[in-house]
Amino acid sequence: MMVDMRNSPSGEGQRARQKRESLTRILNASAARLRVDGPDGGAIGKVMRDAGLTHGAFYSHFASKDDLAIAAFRHGLAESRPRWIGKTRDASWGARAARLARGYLNRTHRDERADSCAFSAIGSDAARMPAEFRSAYEEELRKTLNAMGGRPVDDPQEHELYDEAIATLALCIGGLVLSRAVESESFSSRILRVCRNAAARMGAAVDERAERGPGAEV
Repeated sequence: MMVDMRNSPSGEGQRARQKRESLTRILNASAARLRVDGPDGGAIGKVMRDAGLTHGAFYSHFASKDDLAIAAFRHGLAESRPRWIGKTRDASWGARAARLARGYLNRTHRDERADSCAFSAIGSDAARMPAEFRSAYEEELRKTLNAMGGRPVDDPQEHELYDEAIATLALCIGGLVLSRAVESESFSSRILRVCRNAAARMGAAVDERAERGPGAEV
């Protein structure tokens, strides 16, 4: 379930508006819990307290905790994805990959978990989630890869740099997860720096290969 909360329908009644606003509060609270505590941290009672709503209000919107987890995951990515991907009008893939890595692999993104990318927040936990959640994970992953290539998120066709986008995103997610896992601040910052530099080198290699033409060795 994913609802666009940005614009209120014209002529919306008070009851419908209140329901829409309560849904927004639930999704925001649940997405923050998901990022901070992982998939198992979004107990209904905790989420509803965070949202400032009663437990009973939950069932006006969702049938189960699993439904909420999927909706919160999608909501969190819809909120955070545009911020770190940004505009995709770079002159080359190398410039784009370097900028994407700078936007993702930094201390602010590492430390502000409640407002960070849901992919890095749940890490390997997604592999243990039900099939419905993993299906949503794949759909959101493909949307992100589309956006990285400058395509509409729901484009069914893979762009020409899809594999490169997969590699860059995997490096970004893995680098952020590792940087959060270690105790040493200096080592954590080193991981972020090394992964940023690696993403930039990977992107530059793609540009160089393109300049040399098909079949050329880098």
